Amino acid sequence: MEYISQLKAWFQDYPISGEALLGLIILAVSITAYFIFRKVVTAVIQRISEKTKTKFDDYLIESNTLKRFSLIIPVLIINIFSFTLPYSGEAVSRIMNVLIIWILVWTAVSFMMAVNRFYETFEISKERPIKGYIQVVNIVIYIIAIIFIAGLITDQSPWVLLSGIGAMTAVLLLIFKDTILSFVAGIQITSYNLLRVGDWISMPEYGADGDVIEIALHTVKVQNWDKTYTIIPTYKLTEKSFKNWSGMQQTGGRRIKRSVYIDQNSIKLCDDQLIQKFSKIRLLKDYITQKKNELEVHNSRYNLSDDVLINTRRLTNLGTFRIYAQKYLEDHPSIRNDLTLMTRQLDPGPQGIPIEIYAFTNTTVWQEYESIQADIFDHLLSVIQEFELHIFQNPTGQDFRAGLKG
Repeated sequence: MEYISQLKAWFQDYPISGEALLGLIILAVSITAYFIFRKVVTAVIQRISEKTKTKFDDYLIESNTLKRFSLIIPVLIINIFSFTLPYSGEAVSRIMNVLIIWILVWTAVSFMMAVNRFYETFEISKERPIKGYIQVVNIVIYIIAIIFIAGLITDQSPWVLLSGIGAMTAVLLLIFKDTILSFVAGIQITSYNLLRVGDWISMPEYGADGDVIEIALHTVKVQNWDKTYTIIPTYKLTEKSFKNWSGMQQTGGRRIKRSVYIDQNSIKLCDDQLIQKFSKIRLLKDYITQKKNELEVHNSRYNLSDDVLINTRRLTNLGTFRIYAQKYLEDHPSIRNDLTLMTRQLDPGPQGIPIEIYAFTNTTVWQEYESIQADIFDHLLSVIQEFELHIFQNPTGQDFRAGLKG
């Protein structure tokens, strides 16, 4: 009884209209219903989702879909009882309808995020990402919601406003030009399997060289090898050229394509002493034997004397080194013999004669690949003097100092 007396005294000191009192009661009921739904119903649903095998309900909770939807409870209650307010009921109802539309949109966007996260748990999501399509759906939802809200505010039928969009097509195309281009590019990328999450791509124009970690509607996110991020507009991937290394990764071998530059002044015909030296090299023993027999048959057929080396067909130290490099690669445990493997001589130039190594390692791991490549060239550069060849390099300060001392 004491509390009732205090309440009557409060109303006498602070007079309040019947409409305001009714509004406060409706607000109190709506807030109470919200907290009951938020604390009880949401908690029960969350406990049930923890016991289910599917992960989709977990993603719904993580994306706050239920929490966002719970906001509609107080808004609906206020909207339902707004007719009891004699003066401001229509205005309140209109505001609540706007809030209902916006909460439903907010919930739908959250639901679509959960759908995308659930889809990304499947392996096919790397080949056929749907994030771009979901973003398009979200944009359409927002546009429709804005049209309905505008219809509520202006007291116009939303369908009338929708019919007026045709006249705004040119403006919409200008505003959403990048979105439309990116959407079309996303369809092309997915249809032709040009790019997947996890692919290693390089696009020097944008400074991108690393793994694709996200394909969205407007952008493709690449984590570079230096752990920085490059953001590429999606439509640029179909407009510009980029290199996708996924074929190399699927093959399981990474290409080595590097040259050793030989000083042309060190190239010469092999005399008997040098041939004898080469015949003691394990990788060249069979080759030297076969080649000696072949050259002897040829020279004897034409009765050629080897008194002058140029008169007969002979081995060269450069050609023998090239064969040695080929045999060395074929014998190397980290080089694949089932893929292209060759050593070739390229056109002579100002830096000498390039002997190019073209082969594939049996790994695509970057550190292992670099180590294998370095070991191969360490060996070739260190043994090249055994063939009485010299590596070409431009004169250094040390060369000039030695020349001045000489």
